[in-house]
Order: sequence, then C-alpha cells, then structure tokens
Amino acid sequence: MTIGLCLLVYNELEGCRQTVPLVSADQFDEVFAVDGGSTDGTIEYLRSAGIEVRVQPKKGYNAAYIHAYETTSCDALIFFHPKGTILPAQTLLFRNYFSLGYDLIIASRIMKGAVNEEDVHVLKPRKWFVTGLGMLVALIWKREGNFVGDVLHGFRGMTKSAFLEIEPLDRGLSIDVEMVVRSYRKKMKRIEFPVHERSREFGETHFRPIPTAKGIFRYLLFELKRQA
Repeated sequence: MTIGLCLLVYNELEGCRQTVPLVSADQFDEVFAVDGGSTDGTIEYLRSAGIEVRVQPKKGYNAAYIHAYETTSCDALIFFHPKGTILPAQTLLFRNYFSLGYDLIIASRIMKGAVNEEDVHVLKPRKWFVTGLGMLVALIWKREGNFVGDVLHGFRGMTKSAFLEIEPLDRGLSIDVEMVVRSYRKKMKRIEFPVHERSREFGETHFRPIPTAKGIFRYLLFELKRQA
C-alpha cells in the first residue's frame, strides 16, 4: 500500500514554519499540500520547503478532501493540519493501522490516553460538543465495529477506495463527521488512537463554533434522508 501525507492549509504561515520542518517526508510515498486560497505567504513558504502545493479549484473544506483524493496516486492519504497543535511525528502511527486493513483511522483528542487542549479548563465546550456529537452519530448509525468518538478531528487517514465508496458531498464543511457516518453505514473497518493536543499559539481557527455547528447539523439531517 502506498500512503501519502496531505497538509490542509489556509493562511497558516506561522504554523507551517513551526511544523513543516518536523515532517518526516521520506516516510511517505507522496507529500503535498492542498491550499484553500492562502494570501499570507503560506503557499510560497511551502514551495520553498519543497512541498508541492495544489490549490483547490473549488472552495470549501469538503472540496479540499475531494481535490486531495482526485490528485493523489496513493492508495491512502493521511490528513494533517500544520497549525502547531499536534506533533508531526504522530503521522507515522497511521501506517501500521493501514497495514492491519483499516479503512478509516482517526487520531482522537478525547479517548482514554489522549490529551485535549481544553483539559486544563473547568469548562470544556468544544470537547463536550464533540463527545456528544460522537455519541449521537453512533446511536443513529453504528451497528457494528469500533466506536469513533472524535468525529471532528481533521487529523485522520482513509484509503482512497473507501473515500470513493462513501461518495462525500462536494460542498460544505461536513467531511470529518461525514467520513465517520458513512463508515458506519457502509460497515467499514475503522479505529481511533489517542494523541496529545496543545493550544494553538498563532493564527485563528477557520471553524467558527456557531456556523460550524449549524453546518454539521444540516448535514446530519441530510444524511437521515440519504440512501445508504
């Protein structure tokens, strides 16, 4: 199996400067970035670091994933957001799970043994939302196989054949939870493993809480009507 590493970026210059030098590019069959239209020098930096940048022709988070799979020659892709919250060395853990036949692999920030950036706080709104969403999704669609709790973590891997089989939407920002839901419905082999997350030191999140939550629940309503 050939495995590629895809960096998903959008105006993430400082994160790339801190993270990209730590990426073990020689451990992957292909390393490239999918850019959503950066204007802060992210594209120029990545190219100067020897990373091929593929600017997505259609805007949107879902569209970024689709463009990555459409342009890769690898059998599987690992998606990594180089924003400085997860150590790049964790990308090397995916290969073993792919070799065991898993279709979808997710690095969890909320399962036992993991560390979430909100763990140092009394109130953990993001962690609680993700936990609740994961339980809801499993209650509705999971019928067998492993439970996936961190349904919104973009640090994940999936085989190309499985991605094509789930037939993801080419619009919106539902792709992370969509991959989990569809893996349940398609009875794909899936697993998650714990990782340590730290707080973002620079830049801002591109996923504002309220619009993101609305988009996710719109997708869930759509999925309830969608044929398996």
